[in-house]
Amino acid sequence: QVQLVESGGGLVQAGDSLRVSCAASGRTFMRYAMGWFRQAPGKEREFVAAISTSGGTTYYSDSVKGRFTVSRDNAKNTVYLQMNSLKPEDTAVYYCAAEAAWYPNYYLTMVSEYTYWGQGTQVTVSS
Repeated sequence: QVQLVESGGGLVQAGDSLRVSCAASGRTFMRYAMGWFRQAPGKEREFVAAISTSGGTTYYSDSVKGRFTVSRDNAKNTVYLQMNSLKPEDTAVYYCAAEAAWYPNYYLTMVSEYTYWGQGTQVTVSS
């Protein structure tokens, strides 16, 4: 089992950058594929980015590709989401998620595929 805690959200202006982090408990973090999702008010939770256990494989939604970068530090049990060129439509609660992975390049993009979730961190982008 793994517990996830997000941090680093806040209020920024359009065009700014922000990095959110997700710290995981336990000694088996490197065995989990990780994902970032977001949920805006009145909308469904949507996929943002995913990263494999080693960090060697990443995948992004079209809406953030080229602006966001997902990375992980297995020694620190932490996954990051660097967000650049933020837009007002990026405003949402950002969640990290974890799922045990059996293959080194394994990544997941659907909400239903993840078992463990953090509590979320609010990111607000003003215009």
